[in-house]
Amino acid sequence: MNGSDAGAHPLHATRLVSASATRGGREESTRAFVSTVDSTAARQTTPCGSGSMTWRLWGAGRSLVLLHGASGSWTHWIRNILPLSAHFRLLVPDMPGFGDSDMPPEPHTAETIAGVTASGLDVVAQRGDHLDLAGFSFGGIIGGLVAAILGRRVRTLALVGPGGLGLRAAPTPALLRSDPAAGPGDLERVHEENLRRLMMANPARVDDLATFIQMENVRRARFKSGNIPESDILLRALPRIRARITGIWGARDAFVGGDVEERRRVLASVEPDLDFRVIDGAGHWVIYEEARRVSAALVEMLSGTAARDSHLDIDRPGQDAPPGHAARPHP
Repeated sequence: MNGSDAGAHPLHATRLVSASATRGGREESTRAFVSTVDSTAARQTTPCGSGSMTWRLWGAGRSLVLLHGASGSWTHWIRNILPLSAHFRLLVPDMPGFGDSDMPPEPHTAETIAGVTASGLDVVAQRGDHLDLAGFSFGGIIGGLVAAILGRRVRTLALVGPGGLGLRAAPTPALLRSDPAAGPGDLERVHEENLRRLMMANPARVDDLATFIQMENVRRARFKSGNIPESDILLRALPRIRARITGIWGARDAFVGGDVEERRRVLASVEPDLDFRVIDGAGHWVIYEEARRVSAALVEMLSGTAARDSHLDIDRPGQDAPPGHAARPHP
């Protein structure tokens, strides 16, 4: 985060230590920052296979669910949580098989994760309550499946750079591999470089916090997303979603290769008045790299849903669905 992104709240600051600090000192300060944000949340658990799924809750008001990406956790959204909690009651899980949550039951599929997450929302959001949902990357795929399960309970589904749309993936840069015998400093440098190559467009945004989050999330991830992001699982779910759909993409998302307009076209085929935002200069982890702009966009998008809440029980004819799929009813 640069100085222009810092807000009045002390937790908004992510430039944690000076560049001259030792690696050990930087890691300690970064870990303390994450722990401080974590400590401001209320925690709740819901069933997940033979164990539990962990949810963190911030703020008050209408409920907004934030779903993280693959090899991630709630910390994917760490730079958005405090700004968004000023407007919403945030429900932020570690999805099954990630972070503090246990593995889902067999089979280990996207549908299973979505089912566990939807059931958990009956507890943390109270059965029948309406909510909004934003999913980043793999979390957008799961968010689409959850929205299809919950029907009209979901007012707006904000998709932030997901795959699963049946589109050809752009060739991605080769990533560095870590040596199991490498020391902590070498491992940190590998993650830093891989974040620059794949996740962020602006190298200056790959700071100590981003690197720490990536290292911790990868270390703790047990669910393997495999080829789910390259599939058409979200595309097939779109006609079943009753929520308003919106989209946010980084213009320089490495997984897109500059073809953001094709994502817009797919979503517009099922959403009559698509609100689709392209964040100039941002890469795939746009919610971190341009946190302030993404948070502002989400507040604007969800404010546009408020005026429509009274029409949640009224069907309207859907627009043309993706080829081979029926048009979806629309709230």
